[in-house]
Amino acid sequence: MKNVERLESPTGASLAMRYWLPAGTPRAVLIVCHGLGEHAGRYGGLGEAMAEHGFATLAHDHRGHGLTTAPDAPRGRFAWRGGADLVIADVLAVRDHAERLHPGLPVFLLGHSMGGLIALNVAMTAPERFAGVAPWNMNAVPGAFLIGLARFILKAERALKGSDVPADLLPRLTLQAWNATIPGRRTDADWLSHDPAEVDAVLADPLCNNPATVSLWLDLFDLIAGWPARAGYARARSRPVFLLGGGEDPGTDGGKAIEKLAKRLRDDGFSSVKHSIYRYTRHDTFHDTGSREAIAELAAWCETALGHQGGRHASHRESQP
Repeated sequence: MKNVERLESPTGASLAMRYWLPAGTPRAVLIVCHGLGEHAGRYGGLGEAMAEHGFATLAHDHRGHGLTTAPDAPRGRFAWRGGADLVIADVLAVRDHAERLHPGLPVFLLGHSMGGLIALNVAMTAPERFAGVAPWNMNAVPGAFLIGLARFILKAERALKGSDVPADLLPRLTLQAWNATIPGRRTDADWLSHDPAEVDAVLADPLCNNPATVSLWLDLFDLIAGWPARAGYARARSRPVFLLGGGEDPGTDGGKAIEKLAKRLRDDGFSSVKHSIYRYTRHDTFHDTGSREAIAELAAWCETALGHQGGRHASHRESQP
C-alpha cells in the first residue's frame, strides 16, 4: 500500500492521502474519490496506470472511512451534521493541495460509487476548478419518490434508534438486495466483481466493510438529491463529464442509471458528456472485468479534454471488454 500522508482540512478532518507520481513531470492531476465502506489505498492500480500516462494521482480517505480522522466523524459517519457539505469541502481542500504541489496544472476529478456522488456534487459546486469530472458506478437520478421514501425510512430509524447506529433497512433494500441478484453468489460482496480474488480481498481488508450509520445514509441521499441545486450547476455546463457503468451492476440497474444521468445532463445543456457501459462488468470497475480498458479510456478522455479545454465535444460509445 502506498505510504500515507496527512492533509489537514479546514473542516477539521485529518485526511489520509496517497499519491502516485509519473516518472517525469506530470501533465495533469487526477483526484480520486473512493466508494462507501472502502478507502483510497484500493486505488493503487489506477494511480500507477495513470502515472504511466503522465498524470499525478491523489486519493484520500473520506470522513468516517479508512485512516482519516475527525472529531465529528468516527468510522461510518461523515459528521454530526452537515456531512455532505463537509465531505465536499474536504475534496476542495485536496484540490487546493494539488495546486500547491503542481501549480497551474489541470486537475481532473474521478469518483467511484459513493465517490461518484461526491465528485458530481463537488463539480457542481466549483466547476471552474476542474478540467473535467468522471462520476462512475453510481445512481444520481433514482427519482423523487425513491429519494423521499429512503429519507422517510432513515428518519424513522433515526427517531427509533438514533443517528449513530448502523442503518438496518436501507442496506437490506440496496446492498443486500443487489447481491441477491448475482447467480451462484458465494459471499455478501459478489455484486462488486466477477473476480473471486478481488471479492475476497475487499472482505478481508480491515479498512473496508464498516457499516454506514443512519447519519451517513442520510448524507448520501443529500448528495443524491442535491447536485442539481449546487451553486455552480449552470457554470458546469461547459465542463467535460465522463460517466461509466457496468452492464451487470445491480447498483445502477445494469447501467441504466448511468444512461439516464447522461440524458439528464445533455437535456440540461451540458455540452460535453461521454458515457460508456461495460456490458460484462459489475459494480467495482477498478477491480473487475474490463478494468484495464476502463482506465485506458479514462486516460484517453483526459487527453481529449486537455486538448479541447472549453470545447463542445460530446460522444458516446458502448464498450464490451
